[in-house]
Amino acid sequence: MPATIANGLRQGWRLALCAAVLLLCGCSTLIPQTVALRTAWPAGVPQQVELTQVPFFPQKDYQCGPAALAMAMDYSGAKLRPEDLVDEVWLPSRQGSLQVEMLAAPRRHGLVSYHLAPQYTDLLREVAAGHPVLILQDAGLLFPEWHYAVVNGFDYATGTIYLRSGLEPREAMPFSYFERTWRAGHYWAMVVTPPDQVPATATEDRWLKALLGLARAGKPEATIRGYRAAVARWPDSLPASVGLANTLHDNGHLDEAAKVLRTALQRFPDSTIVLNNLAQTLSDQGRNGEALALIRRADETRSPFASEVRATRALIEERMKERTGS
Repeated sequence: MPATIANGLRQGWRLALCAAVLLLCGCSTLIPQTVALRTAWPAGVPQQVELTQVPFFPQKDYQCGPAALAMAMDYSGAKLRPEDLVDEVWLPSRQGSLQVEMLAAPRRHGLVSYHLAPQYTDLLREVAAGHPVLILQDAGLLFPEWHYAVVNGFDYATGTIYLRSGLEPREAMPFSYFERTWRAGHYWAMVVTPPDQVPATATEDRWLKALLGLARAGKPEATIRGYRAAVARWPDSLPASVGLANTLHDNGHLDEAAKVLRTALQRFPDSTIVLNNLAQTLSDQGRNGEALALIRRADETRSPFASEVRATRALIEERMKERTGS
């Protein structure tokens, strides 16, 4: 979705008008996911959850972004307050925060920002799993008024979503009205987790992309923890194993990198990437004889990585010549 500036609420919600607005607009077309929940509540999700331990920081002025993000990050272990995040996510010239800054800030503190799929069921599953969900919604009645808040609970029996929002530590909002405001922002939502806690709704591809963002933020040890969690969650994931081994290798943990690659090779004996990277790692440890045997195997495979294999083989052979002095 296009980047959206959220600048918070002036006075809080005017729920007295919610029902009238929905009646005028045609309920089922505005709240398709709420309608679906009435007949298909997600399996395994309890009907009542409230994460009361999520901290509450009231927003200052229009700074809903720093306030909402501080709540999610503090809950995940980074002891921060909104004022600590203002310079990271608040754009004075635009009087608000963009989603890209909201996703980037936790990574700078060693946490993973995971962008949820635009589904009500995923939001509910994350809250049920103990992860408060940071959302973007349109809080305006007549004109757009973008606002960040944190969903920390729900009650199916009463059809209520609970939020930490603006100046309200426990904003109660009907499922239907919440969806209307959330849908306006294309159901944008994110969770913030420690690297070793994979979100309940995470897919392999989305989690690995989130870890790339963490790596680019210069947090190698946190990235390693995230890849380890990925391998535990998706043991048959070749990209997770290769990503973990590469990050270990790049940060000098050669023994651990070799161990990860050997395990991966048992699962993927014909993987050119694993053969090449294990050969490189063994050569870097001075074990060039073993490395040469592996790179020869890789050389026999047909792969788009043939040029990388040739380069690794040339490096190994050069190192062996240097050792023998020939």
